Amino acid sequence: MTIVKRETEKPRSPLIFRLDPRSGVPTYLQLVHQVEHAIRLGYLLHGDQLPRLKDVVASLSINPNTVQKAYRHLEQEGLIGARPGQGTFVLASPETVGLAELEALRKRLVDGWLRDAAAAGLDEEGIAALFASALRDFRERQSDTAHGSQLRRARAPREAGGVA
Repeated sequence: MTIVKRETEKPRSPLIFRLDPRSGVPTYLQLVHQVEHAIRLGYLLHGDQLPRLKDVVASLSINPNTVQKAYRHLEQEGLIGARPGQGTFVLASPETVGLAELEALRKRLVDGWLRDAAAAGLDEEGIAALFASALRDFRERQSDTAHGSQLRRARAPREAGGVA
């Protein structure tokens, strides 16, 4: 007689880590950024389990200390928390745009701007640099607009009261 032990299936994490050895970004920070982005974009929600340390180590062939460092960093930020014997889970749920709207925005970005940038001859680094530059300009305009409306509100009472 043979007894077969059935293992109960553990919930799998919706996150699969990928590393870019050419990025110049330390491995642990690449893991941190991927979790932060997944939470920010709504791919990881409060209560979702992160991949187990041994699974990350096996799939990426990296040192366990690297994964521990990344998870410890995320835990210090209050984004995740470990449950002994159960795994590591997402604690944060920042406000985000709905998944359907994010997908629509992503599709427009890929099918429009990114396609045009590639057709113009930009490589991945050029596209990233152009996007970063445009994002900085966008932030500055947002900041200038907010600052301008604060100035207008501050001036309004004086102008209305006729004080010179």
